[in-house]
Amino acid sequence: MKTLILAEHNGTTLHASAYQAVTAAQSWNTPIDILVTGSNVSAIAQQAALIDGVARVIQIDAEHLAHQLAEDVSQIIANIANEYSVVLAAHSSFSRNILARAAALLDVAMISDVLEIQDSNTYVRAVYAGNIYTTVQSTDRIQLLTVHSSNFGAASAHTQSAEINTVVAPAVQHQTRWLSETRTSSDRPALSTAKIVISGGRSLGSAETFEQVLAPLAARLGAALGATRAAVDAGYAPNDIQVGQTGVTVAPDLYIAVGVSGAVQHTYGMKDSKVVVAINQDPDAPIFQVADYGLVADLFEVIPELTAAI
Repeated sequence: MKTLILAEHNGTTLHASAYQAVTAAQSWNTPIDILVTGSNVSAIAQQAALIDGVARVIQIDAEHLAHQLAEDVSQIIANIANEYSVVLAAHSSFSRNILARAAALLDVAMISDVLEIQDSNTYVRAVYAGNIYTTVQSTDRIQLLTVHSSNFGAASAHTQSAEINTVVAPAVQHQTRWLSETRTSSDRPALSTAKIVISGGRSLGSAETFEQVLAPLAARLGAALGATRAAVDAGYAPNDIQVGQTGVTVAPDLYIAVGVSGAVQHTYGMKDSKVVVAINQDPDAPIFQVADYGLVADLFEVIPELTAAI
């Protein structure tokens, strides 16, 4: 039997988490196939074929897959899943949207956000926002799961290309249809892959202040901006930069938390950061418990000083 990875991409480039998913898939010591779906995705399939450890890339290219609606992609997975003993993807809103539906079609369980693969059907995952680790075992004929990508190293790329098989897409489904999307354009690095992340909390006070205080520092450091759920709910920052259990999970080299209290829901999304710096006026803020460096100070004084000093 083989392992199938659902690859995430943005239409032009393979997501970095696909490389980490390949490392996770190697736990089973079986041939690894990568599924690339979309419209005009030949270049992305070529990228996937150059990942070390990949035996084959399955490319399914169709105009109606341009937005990769979950109902379409989950049916594709269900159609080919009987060739595989494992189907997995890096944990994200993209993968959990699709694989949950695929699991229902296949009548198997979906195990989400796996931190550790202990053997062929036993996994460690977090509950209660990372406060408790549980070991779960699945006896399903197909193991279907998402993995916490930052817990796995990235597979390397090599020059020898794996086989690419082009498969005809099934007919379009009519349960859902794509209407529109609104994108926030930015010159900053993507939050999920940035090496440096600066996150702001509700104490920044307003959307204008959030941008005025944090944006200059982010520009100096080449950093991505993040926000707590409280800041997003207050309208200070857009939803797509929310860091936390219900937002984006990040693992940068440097995470700077500015005016962030450190609620469990937030720290779950950034606890894998290599170095955490916390700036908060409250010396008892929980964020200091997960920080490598802490500064008890007024953020409105310190951040401009820090920006000027860099």
